[in-house]
Amino acid sequence: MTAAYSAEPILSPEAAIAALSGEDNQIRYYAAWWLGKHQVQAGCMALCQALFDDGYRIPSGGYPLRRQAARALGQLKNPQAVPALIKALECDEDMGLREAVIQALAAIGDKQAVNPLLNLLQSSQPQPYEALIEALASFQEWSARSQIKSFLNHPSERVQCAAARYLYLLTQEPQYIERIVKNLNHDNMYLRWAAIFDLGAVGHRQAVNAILAAPVPNSLKLLNLKRILEALLNSDRLNADSSGYNTSQLKEDSDKEITQLLFQAIDDLLIQL
Repeated sequence: MTAAYSAEPILSPEAAIAALSGEDNQIRYYAAWWLGKHQVQAGCMALCQALFDDGYRIPSGGYPLRRQAARALGQLKNPQAVPALIKALECDEDMGLREAVIQALAAIGDKQAVNPLLNLLQSSQPQPYEALIEALASFQEWSARSQIKSFLNHPSERVQCAAARYLYLLTQEPQYIERIVKNLNHDNMYLRWAAIFDLGAVGHRQAVNAILAAPVPNSLKLLNLKRILEALLNSDRLNADSSGYNTSQLKEDSDKEITQLLFQAIDDLLIQL
């Protein structure tokens, strides 16, 4: 028997957890969002249960509450959710749910997810390939290289970019990053947005000028320049920790130049916001 929930404002973790077992699907959806937004770890098990909810299904066949529960679990990044998320991958009625689950598993980063994800990649059935390839890249699962290389010719340009991102992270070959940079000026706004997030994700320094010139909102430029700057600073810190000194004066000078460009670009964008 589920606990009764009265339709009161969700102002606390307890109220949000209780709302998940209520009857109003919109409130249940909001409760799942609230738990993820506020990273309420106490809601992890309730969200895991919501991954298998049958009470909220739209006419097209999707499960909105399940999807939102998966997104929330990705925000919690709690490894205890991994078995339930892997089980939720078995739902083949809702590709939107599978995509959200894959993204949540990537956000958590538990290696238990790698084999189930590889199984999806090897399946003969269509998959949310963009999210799947990006997840395998985040796990640094390079054994899928030959399969993912074939996606450079996929009909979806976003899937092509995901494959290029994976292959660049693996090989550092400029030909793959050039495919992503090309989409910064694509006629399709969403492809431009996807490209700028791909560049931010790989921390590609030489893409800074291309990002600044791209026809995308300044807020997206700012976010991804910040990601590149963080990657650059982290790389410098790791190099210093491992060697005790910079082995390449040329690289050090280049990095300083790019760092200065990034700081100046971020300052200019902040003024414009």
